[in-house]
Amino acid sequence: MIDSFVRRLGMIAASSLVLASCGGQKEETQTTAETSAPVEAATPGAEDEAKVTGDAIMNADATPGAWLSHGRTYSEQRFSPLDEVNMGNADQLGLAWAFDLGVSRGIEATPIIHDGVMYVTATWNIVYALDAKTGAEIWSFDPEVDRSRASIMCCDVVNRGVAIWGDKIYTGTIDGRLIALKAKTGDKIWDVNTIDKSKPYSITGAPRIVKGKVIIGNGGAEFGVRGYVSAYDAETGRIVWRFYTVPGDPSKEPENTAMAMAMDTWNGEEWWKLGGGGTVWDSMAYDPELDLLYIGVGNGSPWNQELRSPGGGDNLFLSSIVALRPDTGEYVWHYQTTPGDTWDFTATQHMILADLEIEGVSRKVIMQAPKNGFFYVVDRETGELISANNFVPINWATHVDMETGRPVEVADARWPGKAPYLQLPGPLGAHNWHPMSFNPETGLVYIPAQEAPWGYGDDPDFEIREGVWNTGSNFLYGLLPTDLAQFKALKAMLKGRLLAWDPVKQEAAWAVEHQGPWNGGILSSAGGLVFQGTADAHFAAYDAATGDEKWRFFTQTGIVAAPVSYEVDDEQYVAVASGWGGSYALGFGGPLPTGSEAKVGRVLAFKLGANGELPALTPSDAAMAPPPAMTASAAEVEKGLAAYARYCIVCHGDHAQSSGLVPNLRHSAVLGDAAAWNMIVREGAFAENGMGSFGAFVDEEISEAIRAYVISEANSGRDAAYYESIGKEE
Repeated sequence: MIDSFVRRLGMIAASSLVLASCGGQKEETQTTAETSAPVEAATPGAEDEAKVTGDAIMNADATPGAWLSHGRTYSEQRFSPLDEVNMGNADQLGLAWAFDLGVSRGIEATPIIHDGVMYVTATWNIVYALDAKTGAEIWSFDPEVDRSRASIMCCDVVNRGVAIWGDKIYTGTIDGRLIALKAKTGDKIWDVNTIDKSKPYSITGAPRIVKGKVIIGNGGAEFGVRGYVSAYDAETGRIVWRFYTVPGDPSKEPENTAMAMAMDTWNGEEWWKLGGGGTVWDSMAYDPELDLLYIGVGNGSPWNQELRSPGGGDNLFLSSIVALRPDTGEYVWHYQTTPGDTWDFTATQHMILADLEIEGVSRKVIMQAPKNGFFYVVDRETGELISANNFVPINWATHVDMETGRPVEVADARWPGKAPYLQLPGPLGAHNWHPMSFNPETGLVYIPAQEAPWGYGDDPDFEIREGVWNTGSNFLYGLLPTDLAQFKALKAMLKGRLLAWDPVKQEAAWAVEHQGPWNGGILSSAGGLVFQGTADAHFAAYDAATGDEKWRFFTQTGIVAAPVSYEVDDEQYVAVASGWGGSYALGFGGPLPTGSEAKVGRVLAFKLGANGELPALTPSDAAMAPPPAMTASAAEVEKGLAAYARYCIVCHGDHAQSSGLVPNLRHSAVLGDAAAWNMIVREGAFAENGMGSFGAFVDEEISEAIRAYVISEANSGRDAAYYESIGKEE
């Protein structure tokens, strides 16, 4: 099977798309407000610090030394007007300070900087306030999240940072809470629950604050939930409105006319039992002039559309950009990037607002490079598609039809009910959550692009299992091959690059190739530079016009987060959070090592003339206990592989080879003890470490089969050194 997949990938080529336009759909609705959970109050500090307002964020260029919103501005351009660090002196950058976060698992946060203080989050949603000049800790806040919910998160226990408004800091937690803290002291002001905790919801995105309302979405579509985005009063924590992204139970009245319109695009009566998906787990943007809030909507639940919506349908508002009124949650327009999504092609990726001159006319646009591999330029006032082109090689569609605004699909790619299909891109996407940047001076968008194929195929044993992955796709087709030649061939297809994209011409301006996928977000600056961290533990500056490397620093651990730039005492700093993690690192970081140490996560701040050094890493333990002897039959190992692919791979790694973010099962101290193994797998003995109980899905026979498979892999000789050596022999 993998052989045929590899042959098919040999035929993949980039498509050239024709540019035209089509109309976006528009409808006005009123979203019903709901009642929030009770507010837990704390006594605020008496200090009176400078307050952050909407005007301050809208006029961010007047205070270029601050970083007040997730993308610096409401437009989310991630462009810094600071130019003290520039093309002429970037090679003089050095480490000013480093703050050890004490954890390293999936640090994805964008720091917020205000009045000389940096606010940043670490694993398990711990919030830190740091002196932005020295890195000294001012305060920290631990929300004491329910760590057992790590087992119902698709892509690591990550979060992307905080928001600031007034004199408060706001953070979302993996167990679904939204919390307001006193910016000066870290004291908790209010703490509200945003989810139905009986369902596998989570929060990984950074809040956005618009007109005094904290906007937050959630994750969980892989497990089976109904997506929505909510607005909470920034002062009281009371809910103001909620907009659902997919329709609910068809036997009940739709919440509003937007949901009635969406209902007509779904088939069958089963989707609502798994929620339908459509979670709003990351990107948002806001246009103050148009007074429109833009949200990116995620994939369907399950992925397999034939299970979710038999007979097809567009399944609104999956994989869509949706424009709402921020005061009410009222629907205005949408543009769907992947109608009838069946590939986990979310449209939750970074959205950027800009004014572009296109064919001699200034257009107000919203730009997105979602998972599906196309770069979209959309009129942000009407939802009209202006242009689209693929920015990486793809083999699921040939182009976007500008008459309809829809991708023209390759027939074999719509895999449900057909032979398994090896596709580029796969669920990791051509661009994932890692933020892009737009430089208005060069007119280029800088994208952390990647090529990562995946094998899609039906899961013949699919049934709804609440609390575990419900994709309807058999993950066995997505496994890396064990055959050496096939493994090397597939490994060679995995690529990552920093891509400079011209959104007007819809073509690449330049590209820098990286070692592999899953590299960090982007910052561009008025100094003519582009900054990015990489999976192989480096942070670098590039010429924004050409891509030439100007400076490089070894960070010891991989970077997935996006950098920021700020100013203290007339000195410019460039800062980034380091800490390897996320879905690619968990699933494939063992067999596809990057050279990154997974044991250290930090905030790193650089400035001109500094010469700080990172402390030496403690060498990894070389000696490991030998695995138990193989006693299981080949049939039992095969059964264990199927169960491992269904329940375990997304956290513990392909081939049971962990990247070090979570325990490596091959070297588990309980691998040789069936009773102890069951205590962990079936009874949740390590729930507080994030390893929940799987007893509802895995009986003792299946648990033992999984253990047999892991023992088989541990005895295979295919360890970290083996995988790292592949491709280096030549």
